[in-house]
Amino acid sequence: MLLPYLNKGDLEVGCDEAGRGSLVGSVFAAAVVWRQDEAFDAEEFEAITDSKKLSAQKREALRGFIERRALAWAVTQSTTSEIEEFNILHASINAMHKAIRQLPIEPQQILVDGNKWRTYYATKNGKKYVVPNVCVVKGDSTYLSIAAASILAKTYRDDYMRELDKEFPMYHWAKNMGYGTREHLQALEQYGLSPYHRKKFNLIKYLNHV
Repeated sequence: MLLPYLNKGDLEVGCDEAGRGSLVGSVFAAAVVWRQDEAFDAEEFEAITDSKKLSAQKREALRGFIERRALAWAVTQSTTSEIEEFNILHASINAMHKAIRQLPIEPQQILVDGNKWRTYYATKNGKKYVVPNVCVVKGDSTYLSIAAASILAKTYRDDYMRELDKEFPMYHWAKNMGYGTREHLQALEQYGLSPYHRKKFNLIKYLNHV
């Protein structure tokens, strides 16, 4: 089982994103807070890990478990237009900030997957303060809260891509989730850009490899 806490007793939130490397659509982010008195003895906790290591079926099952068992959770997104305006890194961090703000509680500590972050501010008694954070490389393979966030972000984004696929089935997004597979790139060469493609990703360089 992954580590349940960085500092037991602190109200910690784990954050992660999904879709950062996609060529299409929103980047999604999730935030998960476990109960401080959680025993972590359910067998599902043993299965929670980096979403990329799980099958789609397993991710869906764990999504339901996480939503039932977590003290609080939230999933948000930064749209294609936000990605174009801010770049993908800042849009990803913006989405994680939004997810934290949507929580019904204020965390005392933020655990973030990766090595980049931007200071998150909260307000108490009318005063603004910095919520401490720790960036953890491979955090979704280290802490339960980050791994749970990766599962929620991934499953919600996959649902979103399946909906976009209904609008533009020629790109096969329900299968490739917007990533640069050969099938996707061949469709891009044939049909051109959709309104959801991230135009600032310099998609021409991908077409050169079709």
